[in-house]
Amino acid sequence: MTDTTALDWRSFLLRWSGEWADSLSDGETRGEDEEAARQARWLGFPPASEERIAAVEERLGRRMPPSYREFLKVSDGWRHAGGFVWLLAGTEDARWHDNESGLAEISEEYLDEDAGPEERREADIWRRGLQLDVESDITYVLMDPEDVDEGGEWAVYTWASWRAEPPERHANFLEFMRDMYREFHSLGAHRGDGEAVFVNDTTRQLDAQVEEARLEALRGGWERAVEALDEAKQYGRPRAAGLGDQIRRLLGQTSMVYFDGLVTDPRYAPELLPPLVAEHAAHSYRDDSTLTFHLRGAEDALVSLTYMTLDQVRSGTYRYTASGAFGEAVERARGLARWGDTDGAWQTLRDAVPLWEPLGPDHLAPLGWVADPVLGPLLTPERGRELLSTPRDGQAGEAPRPTAGLDPRDLAWLAEPDPGNNRTSYRFVLVKGVEPEKLPGRLADGDGTVLNEPMTFWEARHTPLHDQREFSSYDDRPLMAVGRAGPGWSFAFDGNPASFDQRRFVSPAAAASTGTRAVVVWSGLRTWHGEPYFHLSVAEDGAEQYAFTYADGELRQSGEIPQALDPSRFFGDLEDGAEAERSLLEAVTVEFGAHLPRHAVMNGRLHTFTTRSWTRPPRDGETYAVIRMH
Repeated sequence: MTDTTALDWRSFLLRWSGEWADSLSDGETRGEDEEAARQARWLGFPPASEERIAAVEERLGRRMPPSYREFLKVSDGWRHAGGFVWLLAGTEDARWHDNESGLAEISEEYLDEDAGPEERREADIWRRGLQLDVESDITYVLMDPEDVDEGGEWAVYTWASWRAEPPERHANFLEFMRDMYREFHSLGAHRGDGEAVFVNDTTRQLDAQVEEARLEALRGGWERAVEALDEAKQYGRPRAAGLGDQIRRLLGQTSMVYFDGLVTDPRYAPELLPPLVAEHAAHSYRDDSTLTFHLRGAEDALVSLTYMTLDQVRSGTYRYTASGAFGEAVERARGLARWGDTDGAWQTLRDAVPLWEPLGPDHLAPLGWVADPVLGPLLTPERGRELLSTPRDGQAGEAPRPTAGLDPRDLAWLAEPDPGNNRTSYRFVLVKGVEPEKLPGRLADGDGTVLNEPMTFWEARHTPLHDQREFSSYDDRPLMAVGRAGPGWSFAFDGNPASFDQRRFVSPAAAASTGTRAVVVWSGLRTWHGEPYFHLSVAEDGAEQYAFTYADGELRQSGEIPQALDPSRFFGDLEDGAEAERSLLEAVTVEFGAHLPRHAVMNGRLHTFTTRSWTRPPRDGETYAVIRMH
């Protein structure tokens, strides 16, 4: 709770008045009362006596809240409270609103059946509020006698129809006046050409605070920096928003992050435009013309660069680059991330941050990489804090403790429920001693199959097969993501497999194992539809060594299965499919020393390709359908 009695009201109001008087242009036309206030350097009025305060309390039937009483003792009313309230009530003009505006009924019309007590109390403010605005730009200021804190302070609500927002709540009259003082400063800082320059002791102090916050951010003290920048932003200080938005974006915040004042500067555009554009592209309902609103004042060349970057982001072809040693680390990190080693990629980027070269003094950290389709998924709030805590640009500071890796380096994570519980079945192929880009040659038809550009798990599930012109009821050609599965192994993964048909299933293990070893796993132990199933097959040099399939409550096996993978250990009495699945995956991890990168598979972008069918062609007498598109 704010101590509203500690403020020296007279000093505060004198500073405000003096700054207001100094902000006026000499040639500006003013009324007699305003000119007198300018010459007196005082926006207020004579103080109210205790008798006048007692009289208004008797007239209204309520004792006034402490901060309003203290204000009245210094000035019985106020001119220019912010930019839209031209006269604020003193003892003579304060009055109950009594729904004079008719806004209570209008507010209640917008309440739905689920509206809570807070919303209903807010709508009723028009009946019980004490009105303080006397002259304004259709802006209401109401103190709420039923929204009272432990110190007896009443909350203040402000509302203007042209803002198209619910009433704004201020904790008490003191906080309302402080907010109006900040509004006065913010409007003064964004003046048009020909208006007086807005400079005073407060602006100079805040600008020095912004500069110190910039240096503190580069030293790794981002928490202290963002607090100081947020305060300066409330006063409309140049640079504060653009600097603070760089920190917020690396913390994973995207809403209302526009890099104001910096994104239109050609020096910083290569780093700040991509994340701004990527956030816009992530919302398909947004009209592209809205981007120009955030590019006000930008040169034509920069606007053209914006739309070119937007096209690259949407097509997945944007590539982040940087100069010097950090730029070299970026390329190494991309090479790791594109094959699934997101932990290694992050470590590579993180270790190079001290070598990063800013594009100018107001560039706080590398940012363009968050829009890169391969590098962007590396960012998490924890990693963003780690990067921001790393001293850079030659500043001294203590290096942060490295964040933990995101990949458990096993297969058992596949048995864990995912958000939405959508991953109930999946299949993958592990191939030893073969690079990921070589997998299409082992798992696809023909020699001409190439990898697609990296895509997310969601995109892989919903990407139509644009080039496919023939569809059959017996084919099962999944789009599989590829990457590295630990030392010496590569993988192909399908997180949205077709239904498992044991009669027609053909394991790709043998074809994939030419000259090496391959493992195939297909699990549906938690499937929502049909009976649970699980398949494992292992092949070496083109021949299947052993396999087992659990389906329809029966177990079929072939070859000499190692004891660690003996299916009878897992399917003796299948009561908990998830537990059996986890145990099986743990055993496969230990047996082969391979793992799937969870973060890359579920949250990153990986190359994909379409495999040959996992089912055999139909035999004589078996019915099927084929659809050809011309």
